[in-house]
Amino acid sequence: MSTEGYHYQFQNDVSSDDIEAALLLAIWGCESLCGESQTRMDAAHYFDADERTCVIDARTKVGINFNRLFVGFVSRELGPDAFLVKRIAEMPVPTAA
Repeated sequence: MSTEGYHYQFQNDVSSDDIEAALLLAIWGCESLCGESQTRMDAAHYFDADERTCVIDARTKVGINFNRLFVGFVSRELGPDAFLVKRIAEMPVPTAA
C-alpha cells in the first residue's frame, strides 16, 4: 500500500500561527528545491486552523518534499509531542463548491 498523504493533528495549546508559519517555510523550501511553478501545482495541502489539523498530499515528489520539510519544521519548532501524524492511504477527491 502506498502512502498518498499525511494527516496532522496538533495539540490544543499549539498556535495556529505557528502551524501556518511552518507551512509557509515548507512551501518556500519546496520552491527552492523544485521550482515555484512545480510547487504551486504539486504542493497540495489543507489546513483547518480551528481544528488544528493539516493534510498534505504526498502523491508527487514535490508533495513528499513538502511533507518532509513541514514535519521537520514542526518537530524542531514545536517538539515531537506537539502533534500526531498518520498516513492516509487514499486521498479524498475534491469536490466543487
